[in-house]
Amino acid sequence: MGRGADKNVRSIWSVYFIRFKQYLQLEKSLSHNSIEAYADDLKKLESYAELFLGSQRPENFTARQLQLFAEWLASLGFSATTQSRIISGIKAFYKFLLLENDIKQSPADLLETPKLARKLPVFLSVEEIDLLLSFIDRSTPEGERNVSMLETLYSCGLRVSELTNLKISDLHLKDDYIKVRGKGNKERMIPIGTVAKKLITNYLKSVRTHLGIKPEAVDILYLNRRGGGLSRVMVFYILKDLAKRAGIKKTLGPHTFRHSFATHLVEGGADLRAVQEMLGHESITTTEIYTHLDKQFLRDNILSFHPRNKK
Repeated sequence: MGRGADKNVRSIWSVYFIRFKQYLQLEKSLSHNSIEAYADDLKKLESYAELFLGSQRPENFTARQLQLFAEWLASLGFSATTQSRIISGIKAFYKFLLLENDIKQSPADLLETPKLARKLPVFLSVEEIDLLLSFIDRSTPEGERNVSMLETLYSCGLRVSELTNLKISDLHLKDDYIKVRGKGNKERMIPIGTVAKKLITNYLKSVRTHLGIKPEAVDILYLNRRGGGLSRVMVFYILKDLAKRAGIKKTLGPHTFRHSFATHLVEGGADLRAVQEMLGHESITTTEIYTHLDKQFLRDNILSFHPRNKK
């Protein structure tokens, strides 16, 4: 293939990139980061086409060629998790081509992904959460904010982005719920308990009202000392510092509180569908991992406390 033909095919790929990203933004309402991740997956397929298939157009791929692409990813040393994510992105792209009538049948339908070992997420016990929160210095404005923030994170099972984007106008504390915008900008209502409500109210009255608030953060609930919204990284650092001071050795992040929220609900006998709704999971399969956590919890307790296992 000549240089002119190569340039023409690259131009075709560029058009597909633009159309696919518009589809993900307008029809799927995905975040900027998610869209860029999909585009990066597609870029890997384009690179494979340039290296091995004479810059083949994406709509001309066969199922066999896509399977060889998947094997190529493995040969590059990508982890099974990363391979699965990339292949998922490629499947989404070919689904888009099918919807747009660029192809009559998706060659990605039978594309195999590596089998993943399902890891049980790290979670904290109620006692560990209480210990962690007890190390917050509530005599400072930041401390009062942090205890309110982390209690809300745990009590409502929020993703860290949902916490940092939580708006005052989304608080319906008199009705005992908050409104959250999750993945894909989907809204859900989450019940909020007495402790979290009290701490939010106290933070609003005693801390937030005294800040010089930036115009773009007027409706944002949790603010930094300069009156701007908190970053996700800052929440991570706050937790890391607390864990160090509390002597908790587990690897913690904001998502640990979400895992703890779900695990404690399942351990307490909550209906799995209700937990799914509160977490904002599209599939019940995602929520089912917490039933495995529950079984592990029971197993560990039986082995620890049964008289035949005591030394």
